[in-house]
This record gives sequence, C-alpha cells and structure tokens, in this order.
Amino acid sequence: MFRPSTEGAGNIMKPSCFALFFGNRGFFPASLQSVARKEMKAVLNRLGHKTLMLDEKATRHGAVETPAEGEIYAEFLRRHRGQYDGVILCLPNFGDETGAIAALKDCGTPILIQAYPDELDRMAPATRRDAFCGKFSIMDVFVQYGLRFTVLPPHTVHPNSSRFADNVAYFDRLCRVVRGLRNMVVGAIGARTTAFKTVRIDEVALQRHGITMETLDLSSIFARMNRLQGSDPAFKAKAKTLEGYTNWKGVPKRAFEMLTRLGVVLDQVVAEYKMDALALRCWVEMEQQLGISPCVLLSEMNNRNVVAACEVDVGNAVAMRALQCASGAPATCLDWNNNYGEEDDKCILFHCGPVPQSLMTARGQITDHAILANAVGSGCAYGCNTGRIAPTPFTFGSMLTSEGRLKFYLGQGRFTDDPIPPEFFGCAGVAQIENLQQALQTIGYLGHRHHVSVTPGQVAAPVREALEKYLHADVVMV
Repeated sequence: MFRPSTEGAGNIMKPSCFALFFGNRGFFPASLQSVARKEMKAVLNRLGHKTLMLDEKATRHGAVETPAEGEIYAEFLRRHRGQYDGVILCLPNFGDETGAIAALKDCGTPILIQAYPDELDRMAPATRRDAFCGKFSIMDVFVQYGLRFTVLPPHTVHPNSSRFADNVAYFDRLCRVVRGLRNMVVGAIGARTTAFKTVRIDEVALQRHGITMETLDLSSIFARMNRLQGSDPAFKAKAKTLEGYTNWKGVPKRAFEMLTRLGVVLDQVVAEYKMDALALRCWVEMEQQLGISPCVLLSEMNNRNVVAACEVDVGNAVAMRALQCASGAPATCLDWNNNYGEEDDKCILFHCGPVPQSLMTARGQITDHAILANAVGSGCAYGCNTGRIAPTPFTFGSMLTSEGRLKFYLGQGRFTDDPIPPEFFGCAGVAQIENLQQALQTIGYLGHRHHVSVTPGQVAAPVREALEKYLHADVVMV
C-alpha cells in the first residue's frame, strides 16, 4: 500500500503540544508535586508531545493552590498563547478549585483533567493523595463557571500506565480537530453547480464558527493555466510528481499537460489564500473547455493531506478536515452510491477518482470519465484515478449548515474485501456499517448530502467531543 506524504499538511499532522497545570492543596507533601512534574513531562515527551510548564519557582512547588497563583499561571499561558494545543490539568493530590479557575478560565483550548490514583499501602495522612475526590470538586466548579473540559476513564490513572497513554492519544486527536477547524480557511473554487442544490452552504454560519470561506471563479483559474509556460519549474515539478503518482498508460499528452497546469494553479491558490481545504467545481466546464476531469489532482492533494473535495461540496471539505485531523491520515469524499446485493449492512461507496492512493489497494489507472462521456463525448474527460479502496476500519461523517448552525453526523464502519464487478467505474469500496439501514434513514431525514467523508481508523469519539464541546457544532451519531 502507498503511504501519504505529509508535505503541505501544515501543523495538523504534528502531535499536540500540551501546557501542564499542577493543582495543589497546601497540607499535602511537596514531594507529590515534584515527582508529578517529572513524571508527566517524561511520559508526554516519550509519547511524542512537547510540553510547557510553569517554572517551579514561580509558585509554591510550581503548582497552583490559590487564586493569586492561578493568576500567575494565567499570565504564563498568555505569554505562550498559540504555542500549546491543550492543557492537561494534573492532580497529584486534591487540588484547589478556585485557583484552577483563575488559571484556566481564559486558556482558550481543550482541558483534560487527570488525577493520580491512591495506593492502598500509602493511605496515611502524610502520603495519601485524595485526588479521586478532588477531581470531582474541580469538575463541579468548572461546570459552575461554564468552563468546558474533558475527562476520560478511569477516574484516576497513573501517568506511567498504558491507560493514560490511551487517554493522551484520544485527547491529542481531539485537540488536533479543534486546532484544525478553528480559524480554518476553505476555498470554494468555481460556483456551485446549478444541478447540485445538495451542496448549498451558509457562509455566514461558517464564519460565526470561525471558518472563513474564500471563493474564486473558474475563469480566473483557467486564465492562470493559460499563462503558465511548459518551461516553468513549477510545471516541470508537478509533471514529475503526477507521472510518479499513478498509471497514465493510454492518456493523451494534451490531457496530461492540462492536468499538470491545473495542478500547479490549485497549489498556487492554496498557498496564496492559506487554504486549509478546498472544494472544486469539477464539471462540466473542465470537460467541455479543457478536456479533463480533475479527479486525480484531488487524489494527489488528499494523499499529501491537503483536503480537496469535489463538486464544490464545502460542507464535506470541512468534515474531511475534521476527520483528517483526528486520524492523522488522509480523508476523502465519496458518494453513498449503491446497495450491495441483499446485504442490509453493506453498501458501495464510490467516487470518480479523488481517493488518495494511500487508501487504495494499488496504484490507480487514469481513465476517461465513463459517465460524463455520455454528455461531453468520449476522450474529453481524462483524469479519473480509478481503482479500489483497500479494506480498513474507517470513520465517516458529513456536515451541512442550517439555521446558522453547523450540523454533522458521524459513524464508524469498515471497508471489506468483498468483490465489486470489474466493469464498475471509478474508485469504490464495499462498506460494512452496523445498522446501515437505520443510519441511512437518519441521514436522509436530517437532510444531509449524498456525499460522505471518510478517513481510516475509528476516531468518531474524539471528533464528536471536539465538535460538540469545543467548537459548538451539533452532532448526530449514526
């Protein structure tokens, strides 16, 4: 199987950097704080995460046990704004609630609350922690103040345990989703196709959730393509990339060169507008005027983690971004396309060719667009990267805007190795989803698109929490 490049992925693929907060109550021994500071930093660094810690001399034991010390910690966070993706609130012992509120009420990121477990042979007043109880008190006061936070089982967990490592992995995914969607820029390249009212989107709703939508007309894209010279280094580099990406046997030279030009221009506008994702109008002007279908370009962009959806489906471009951030792997946009015989929990997910190579069973084959050929003529739509989707567990979802809200659905399933007839066009896979028929009804009744975004791995839980709790979106699980 092919592995995606992280070139162009920005910071979404990087492990989260965590600011570490240590809560304290004054009558507990200082040694608990000293050991916790060393343990937490060492464990998180070993798991691949950078950490930020208040200097040990800035407060008593480098922890927070009063509102005044909380203000010192809050100023520490202000100095490091933008350098951390989440806060891990560590309770080596009971901890002080009001100090924690003063420290974290304006932190601006997700917060994970972790509490150290007591040991049954260390329960004397000089050695016991009571963090089990203290965690409830922190949660209680945070709820009173409306400060959002994350807690994960078990209620108490030692940093050196595998269960804590699992919690960190979950929290890292959650933080990456929040980081990836806050202040996101999504490009809509080309007007929505008139026939596709299914991909309507509310720009103002997106903006109010911190997502900026930049729009470009296809005419400007075509004009830039016309100005691009074959001798341009960017053209030569893109041609080399595309030649090595998939199988071009039988593709006319003219179509390859036109796709290369479009690929250069798409990369340019992504860089110029600082786009985190794009949704492209892919028919019928490109086929009628340029003689190409841009599917392979979207495939190649997705493979290097530059989110690219087709049919100007901005909603699914946002959903792809969220899923990609959580999984750390490419995402793609597919059609809910076909039943799979009489099997209620299986269906065929398909698209013409934007699936990244890393999600396919083998290198794709560039073909003419067998479906659009009926409208634009044979040989006028080369660019579909055809093949099959590799068996793997996956998470799926989609997003629409309604009444000023961002509304998602999420679910999990797996691509199987069930056969698809060889004459089936495009890139497709058989998806097995528990209670699929009920899920399809739910999706339809909610008015969601015929498109669905997917990414490898089962990461629905952290995506849901990130979207609902920290990004104020609505989520339905299917």
